[in-house]
Amino acid sequence: MTAILVTGAAGFIGSHLCDRLLAEGRRVVAVDDLSTGRIANLAEARSYGKAFTFENLDVRSDVLAALFDRHRPEVVFHLAAQSGVRPSLEDPRHDADVNILGSLNILEAAARHGTRKVVFAASGGTIYGEPRRLPARETAAPGSHPLTPYGISKKVVEDYLLFYQRFRGVEFTALALGNVFGPRQDPKGEAGVIAIFTSMMLAGETPTINGDGNQTRDYVFVDDVVHAFALAMDGGSGRLINIGTGLETSVNQLYRYLAEIVGFRGEPGSGPLPEGEPRRIALDAGLAGKELGWKPWTHLEDGLRETVSFLRDG
Repeated sequence: MTAILVTGAAGFIGSHLCDRLLAEGRRVVAVDDLSTGRIANLAEARSYGKAFTFENLDVRSDVLAALFDRHRPEVVFHLAAQSGVRPSLEDPRHDADVNILGSLNILEAAARHGTRKVVFAASGGTIYGEPRRLPARETAAPGSHPLTPYGISKKVVEDYLLFYQRFRGVEFTALALGNVFGPRQDPKGEAGVIAIFTSMMLAGETPTINGDGNQTRDYVFVDDVVHAFALAMDGGSGRLINIGTGLETSVNQLYRYLAEIVGFRGEPGSGPLPEGEPRRIALDAGLAGKELGWKPWTHLEDGLRETVSFLRDG
C-alpha cells in the first residue's frame, strides 16, 4: 500500500485529515515537530496501528530526505507552518525559514523520491491582502499584496509549487483556506477567535473585541476543509483554489452567536486592532466546485455548536 505523508499532522487541521485518510483505508505517515501540535490530537489516528506512523520531525530537517526514501509517499499534504500572523510580524526571518525553506525542503524531497503530488495549505485569509472585490477570486492572487510576512511566505510558496511542477514533475494543488474552525483548535496559542472567545466565555471571563468589531472573516468548518484536502489528491492540479463559504461574518456577529450558544451574558471588552489585519475578507469558492466538486455544507451556527460542545467537554 502506498503511503500518504501529512506534515503538521498533530495540529488542528492535520490531525482531522489523518483521521479521514485512515478511515478511507490509507497508510499515513505523520510528521510534526510538536512545537504547536499536540500528540493528543492523534489519539484516534494511533488506534489504526501499523497503518499509521508518527515522526517527530521539523520539516526543515536534513533527515526528511531519508524519511521520503523509506516511505516513498505518493502524495504529500503539506500543512506544517509558522501559522501566526503576529509572530510573523515580530520575526519575519523565522516565518520565512519555516514557511519558505521548510516548504522547499518538502518539495525537493518530493521531486527526488517520486512523489506524485503535493497538496499545500495556503492562506486565503492573508494572501489577498485587502481585496478590491469580495468575495475574492483566485485571479486576484497574482497582483495581490499581503499585509504580513505570513501572507507573503504563503504566496511565495505558490510560485515554488509552479516551478516544481514545470521543471521537476511534481503536481500540486494549493488550497487557499478561509478562517478554519472546529474541534481541536487550541484556544491557548495564537488560535482562531472562535476558540478564544468560546474558552473565555465558558470560563466566565470577558472576551476582548479588537477594533470596532466590524471587520469580517470567512469562517469554514474543519470537516469541510478536510473534505477539500481529500478531493485535492486527484483534482485541481496546478491550481490555487479557494476553500471558503463566500460569506462575511463580523467579529461582533460572531460574538453574539457564541454568547447565545454558551449562555454568556457579559458585554465584550475592547482593544486596539492589531497590525496586519485585513478589514474584510470572503472567498469565492466557485473554482472549488468546478475543479474538486467541493462546496461548504456546514452552516456556521451548526459548526459553532459543535465547537462549543467540544471545548465544554474538554
